Amino acid sequence: QEILRGVNLDVAAGETLVIIGRSGGGKSVLLKNLIGLMQPDTGQIYVAGKNIIGMSERQLGGIRQKVGILFQSGALFDSMNVEDNIAFPLHEAGMRDRAAIRARVNDVLDVVELEGQNTKMPENLSGGMRKRVGLARAIIRQPSCVLYDEPTSGLDPVVSDSINRLIRRLQQRFGMTSVVVTHDMKSAAHVGDHIAYLHEGRVYFYGTPAELERCQDPVIQDFLLGRSS
Repeated sequence: QEILRGVNLDVAAGETLVIIGRSGGGKSVLLKNLIGLMQPDTGQIYVAGKNIIGMSERQLGGIRQKVGILFQSGALFDSMNVEDNIAFPLHEAGMRDRAAIRARVNDVLDVVELEGQNTKMPENLSGGMRKRVGLARAIIRQPSCVLYDEPTSGLDPVVSDSINRLIRRLQQRFGMTSVVVTHDMKSAAHVGDHIAYLHEGRVYFYGTPAELERCQDPVIQDFLLGRSS
């Protein structure tokens, strides 16, 4: 089954691109292609100037070091506390200095506004806190790019707003390039420098949030107003 076809997108360094579209439209598939978890049948994907198509797992590992991922569920290890969850990528990278690891963990906990939550277990965290811990883990290795898969899914409006502000702050503070997959139009308008709308496997619209809001195309209007097509 063909999910994406003829997708052509550029994400400038330091900008946030938001990808929107109907369910099953290929948003998450596109995200997986960006880090080599899936391979397209044809085409090229450049990350940090390197074409990742055909790379070995070892080569992809080097690329993935530069990319942090916030999964929709947060994807925390239930058997690990907050500190160990966040530190996991550092251990995987061979870092052994426990004092240095703890300092890095505390730094990112401060960034995501979860200071002092090191020993909490995932089962004792709210949905918003789990997302923040997942984001702290995504940035612990100081990536140049972060991919967000539905970062506000399942969260109430107040918590969603706090996650949106955090995404923006990371971009402004660290100059991180971000790709955000979402169905939350308020979130898209808040965090996006540009928005791409996927329709029938193609990029049907690309522009700024303001340009999307002004767009009178019937397909776009149906999506924005929640009408079935």
